[in-house]
Amino acid sequence: MKRILVADDEEVLRMLITDTLEDEGYEVIEASDGAEALSIMEQESLDLVILDYMMPEYTGIEVASQLSEEWKQQTPLVMLTAKTQDSDIQQSKDVGIRYFMAKPFSPLELIQMVEEILT
Repeated sequence: MKRILVADDEEVLRMLITDTLEDEGYEVIEASDGAEALSIMEQESLDLVILDYMMPEYTGIEVASQLSEEWKQQTPLVMLTAKTQDSDIQQSKDVGIRYFMAKPFSPLELIQMVEEILT
């Protein structure tokens, strides 16, 4: 079973993502801020990480910038964000984030992206 970390400070959105992914057979671990996400990433074996851009403690950008290049090569990162300007996307790419999903999104879009990344 593939393990996915969902890090988002919006509880309702985090629950929607978790429910959607669990319905597809994924194991989901949740974090409500960037510090919690980093802690989980240091301790758990993960197949994918979905990071919100704007979170307390550390933003998704700050979380990704603290990970080693080797870690990012082994575990894909998805930036979940309403900030979709070219400069925001470039900033994410600069810290090793290769995948993006704009808010709002549909559960079907989420499933399709996750399946494309993990297969």
